[in-house]
Parts: sequence; structure tokens; C-alpha cells
Amino acid sequence: MVDVVMPRLSDTMEEGELSKWLKNVGDAVEKGDVLAEIETDKATMDLEAFDSGILEKQLVEAGTVVPIGTPVAVIGDGSGANEAPAKAPRAKAPRATAGEKPGAKEDAAAQQSTPDGDRDPEPLDEEATRRPGRSSAPSSQQSEEMGSAHSSRARMSPLARKIAKDHGLDPATIIGSGPQGRVIRADVEAAIASSPPAGAPARRDAGETVRDDEVVPVNRIRKVAAKRLTESQAVPHFFLTSVVAVEKLLDFRTELNESLESHGTKVSVNDLFVRAAAVTLRRHPEANSSWNDDSLIRHARVNIGIAVATDAGLLVPVVHDADTKDLGSIARETVALAGKARDGKLSPDEMSGGTFSISNLGMFGIDQFTAVINPPEAAILAVGAAVPVPMLRDGHLVEVPKLKITLTVDHRVMDGAVAAGFLRDLVAALEHPLRLIV
Repeated sequence: MVDVVMPRLSDTMEEGELSKWLKNVGDAVEKGDVLAEIETDKATMDLEAFDSGILEKQLVEAGTVVPIGTPVAVIGDGSGANEAPAKAPRAKAPRATAGEKPGAKEDAAAQQSTPDGDRDPEPLDEEATRRPGRSSAPSSQQSEEMGSAHSSRARMSPLARKIAKDHGLDPATIIGSGPQGRVIRADVEAAIASSPPAGAPARRDAGETVRDDEVVPVNRIRKVAAKRLTESQAVPHFFLTSVVAVEKLLDFRTELNESLESHGTKVSVNDLFVRAAAVTLRRHPEANSSWNDDSLIRHARVNIGIAVATDAGLLVPVVHDADTKDLGSIARETVALAGKARDGKLSPDEMSGGTFSISNLGMFGIDQFTAVINPPEAAILAVGAAVPVPMLRDGHLVEVPKLKITLTVDHRVMDGAVAAGFLRDLVAALEHPLRLIV
């Protein structure tokens, strides 16, 4: 028998969520077959079989978060397919699925760990049991009272009870949605959300709709992005902003797209920024570097990351060796990468190795913003919208399209003057676009 383990599918991956099984126990498996879908910190990827045989066991349920290297299935000759399933590895509780209240599975686990499955143990009255001539069995009246009190306690899971206590809620007022009417965490959270704030009037006008806060589970991509962005705030950074006159750049793009029309290729403004950043980084290797604890890494390759907004969260696919590619190649590659990002089909290689990133919000009408550095890169460029600006030309007032770009810089890697030199040359490349084809 061969164990199938949770693989490392990206350089930042520490755990993955086995979101969906595609093979069932007893199915024949060939080497290279896709066994399941795994949601990593960056995308949804395939779990492939590295051996042929019969899928004998599934060690984790769909929706379980599993650390890398942990066995998730067993492939054998089929003799063990009908055996009792092996003990599943200790893994984090699966996230709530569509239609399931957050906290339901955690409360179910807490319920199973409670004695008798559905109730918490009651403290014994030791003093009563020691009194001579007195039975340890409670009277019928005591039994009724204890049963009532016990029922009140047993209707709530330990986790839900703690949350209710912390928020000063009476458990008897909360309606449970768990097994046998048991109050679970989601019920308590709903009661908290619907409770009026301290000092607020309790009355509501007749017919007024009461809205509850919605608890929205986040996927692996957004969780890891939040973690990495939080880490980025520990980087000592500064910002530099320049204004770029893009009249020539936009005219150049129009002429270029007319020449590429027969090839079905269309160059975007963002493609021009990728190429401009790449050729400028080639001239400024100090900007194409990373901090490495007590040293600097000067990257030999110029790999530009492009921020892409997706329904799952922000992804940054990478155009590798952008300084060696012409504008047509960059345009075709960025279109393909953006499509894969939105479909969740990016490979680990397509998201790794970035040395510099670009985030463009100009298409959303944002004039200027600052972007967060994507560690271990030393800088990221934020691109705003091109807007017409009045200026004098040959004694006449004309409108010239200009946009603002802001460079966020890791101060450990670059000082202000070094970063300013890079930004100055980047602006020059954008304002004289013929330099982009050299």
C-alpha cells in the first residue's frame, strides 16, 4: 500500500484544504490520475496519483484542512478496500459549506467529546451522599428539578455556552438549530448579532425588518493573503510618487495595436508598464533585489508580478524574464495568466519567483494609491488613471493625459536616492516609448 500525502503546491503553502474528492474508494487509479481538488493559499489545484492501483481508503473528508506531508488516502491492490478505515490524521475542522451555519461542525465535534454524546456531566453532591441514613438517590421532586436544570444545560454545547456567558446571554432565550434542538455556536452568534447594543431602545417599529450580521467564511487564498499582507507591514517602507505624461505612450499603443491586429494580439497599457518596468530594472539591479536577513539578493532574472483581482481574492501571476520578451509576447502572456487566475488554474511556477510587482487600478478611475509590498520583493508600483491635464504648448492651452505612479519601497534594500533614480528612469521610459522596443 502507498500513502497519498498532501503535497506542497506553492512556495508559501503550509497546509491545503481537500475541497473535493474526484475518485471514490474502490476506483481503479492510474499514475497521473486526478484524485481530488486541493485549495491552496493561491489557487485550486489537482492532487495527482503517483502510483497505480485501487483507491482503498480516503483518510480525510472533503472540506478538511490538512498540513503538507499528511496522508490523505491509501492506494493498494484492492485487498484493503473493504477493511475498516484507518484512523484519520489529526486535521483542522473543515470550513462551513454552502447553506451550513459557521460553527456547526466545531459544535458537533464538541458534542461528540462530551460524555453521553449529548449532555455535560453534572457535579455530584458529595456531602449528600455521605450523610448517614440518607439515600444518594434524589427524590421525585429533586429529580424533576435536576432534570429540568440538566435539560437546560444539555441543550447547549460547551463552546456555545462559553460564548453566551461572555456576552451575558441567557441560554434559555436562545433557540437551538443543532441535533435535538441543541444550541450551537452559530445560534449564539446570531443571538449576539440581533441583540440591541447597550443603552439602545429595545422597541422596534411594527413592520420593521431586523437584519442580522452575516458571517462570511473566507477561503485559503484570502486567509494567506491576509497573513502575508500583515507580515508586509513589518517591512520599513516609504513611498515615492511621480506624474507621467502618457500622450506619446497612448499614441504608441494605438499604432502598435494596429500593426498587431492581423496577429490577434492587443497590447494593454498595463503591458507597456510591465515592459517599461522590466527594462528599467535591468538598468537598476538594486531595485531588482530582496532582503535576506543579513544580506541582499540581487536577482539575475527580471520577473514582474501582475496583481489580478478574482472572486477568490487577489492573485499575482508572474511574467518571467520580462526584460527579454517583446511587447507582443508580454501581451499574450498576461492575457493567458489573467484568465488562469480568474479560473483558479494557475500553476505554482506561474505564481512564484516574482522580483517586482505592478498593481493598476486606473481602470477603476482611481487617480492615485499606494500598494502593499509583496515579500520578499523590495518594491511594488501602483498605477493610477490617466486624466486630461491643461498645459501650455507653443503658447496654446491644450489638454495632455497624465497619470500618477507611486512606488512603495523596502527601505532595507533601497535608500531614497536609489529608489528615486529608478523611478526617474521609469518615467523617462514611459514618456519615450520607443525605448521599450530596444
